Amino acid sequence: MNPLTLLAQLGRMVLVTLAEVGRASIFAWSAITHIFRPPYYPRELAISLLQIGWLSLPVVGMTAIFTGGALALQIYSGGARFDAEAVVPQIVAIGIVRELGPVLVGLMIAARVTSSIAAEIATMKVTEQIDALVTLSTNPMQYLVAPRVLAALITVPLLVGIGDIIGIAGGYTVSVQSLGFNSATYLKNTVDFLEPLDIISSLVKGTVFGGISAVMGCYFGMNSGRGAQGVGRATKGSVEAAAVLILAANFLLTGVFFSV
Repeated sequence: MNPLTLLAQLGRMVLVTLAEVGRASIFAWSAITHIFRPPYYPRELAISLLQIGWLSLPVVGMTAIFTGGALALQIYSGGARFDAEAVVPQIVAIGIVRELGPVLVGLMIAARVTSSIAAEIATMKVTEQIDALVTLSTNPMQYLVAPRVLAALITVPLLVGIGDIIGIAGGYTVSVQSLGFNSATYLKNTVDFLEPLDIISSLVKGTVFGGISAVMGCYFGMNSGRGAQGVGRATKGSVEAAAVLILAANFLLTGVFFSV
């Protein structure tokens, strides 16, 4: 292949990517600003709070408790090589609260909620329900997007906090029941080792990850193609974009909170 042709194709890919990033950024800003503009739709917000928050609790809880238990086993096994088994409570606590809790909850929300939002809104677009909203003088951004984004911003940090607690409880259960740790000592080490910044960073990450998940679901849903294939592409693209952005945001936020 001609090097100039290859360079031209690469340039087109970069331009297309930058254009997509620009459109998504404008959409995200519009979604955030519409949260504060009337009219408000409390019924849509309540439904979104239920779907994003309450109905996500089982999968978040199961993910967190098994992750905490597995982390305790891994740290104990690794620490045994250096006679450092006693650090299990501290490392489980900081690992869950700083990293694993927010990231795993964010990814589970991306898998469960982002895909659902994208599929729902894309289907509404395919069946021309969004056009019907416009005909009825209802702003789709106000009616469909803003309640979902606001619900995610409210509920995902709460889910992260609950996931952190359940994850630490999973590590505690495994450590006390299987690894021979004293219950009171384990709990004291966990509480003494965690700092307020660890908890704040976890909740801030949850807020950012929730916003990313909801915005990506709404963006790909609103911009989906026609037909069943369009709905499928929107759903797949929304989860991929949300997952990558959550991991990238996690790296940036970790650098902001814990840079040396």
